[in-house]
Amino acid sequence: MNNFKKTLLELIVKMTSLFFGFFLFAVAILLTFYSRLGMSPWDVFHVGIVNYSTLTLGQASQVVGFVIILLSLFLGVVPGIGSILNMIFIGLFVDLIDHIGIINTPDSIFGRVLMLLSAIIIMGFATYFYLRVELGAGPRDGLMEGLVRKLNKPVWLIRGMIEITVLVIGFFMGGPVGIGTLLLAFLIGPSVQFAFKIGHYDPQKANHANLLDYFKGNACHGDRSL
Repeated sequence: MNNFKKTLLELIVKMTSLFFGFFLFAVAILLTFYSRLGMSPWDVFHVGIVNYSTLTLGQASQVVGFVIILLSLFLGVVPGIGSILNMIFIGLFVDLIDHIGIINTPDSIFGRVLMLLSAIIIMGFATYFYLRVELGAGPRDGLMEGLVRKLNKPVWLIRGMIEITVLVIGFFMGGPVGIGTLLLAFLIGPSVQFAFKIGHYDPQKANHANLLDYFKGNACHGDRSL
């Protein structure tokens, strides 16, 4: 019974951190959108999809995440429960928060710049909060962590390379590109690395549990339990 209570408590703590990260990421996405200075590279791509479909921004994010997970499976990368929840809930939170209408574009350019910079900082910590629990990286961050390990390069460099590549694709799909997009492309990586440093999280040492671990009854990396 004591082991069950401990396992349940650890699961609650992990899920709280996970969903807090998702919520922060949704807030950051909408802050960039309503700053009207340009969106992050991934969201430039998502808006490009919206331009050619009836999907909302959140739904476009979900579809892209689903496709990335499918491609990863073909490449032998098994997602974790956190990866699946990431795919679903960031997009869901984006649409819910946007529907409430609590985030609006500031009247001054100073306010819009401040909104953009706040979004960059929030994105870094959002990434930390859902990766730290090691329940599976998000579809996009799984790619980042894989390249960090394979190439043995710093997070800021790998993240920056990914963001710039996606930005180019999104631009040709008609996504919103502005001066803020350039700042996001180059500053998200350092923001993530800063959050990792503050939280003492090393992606090279991370050991995310994937869905196969759960089916085997070994959900938390080796002999530990959730």
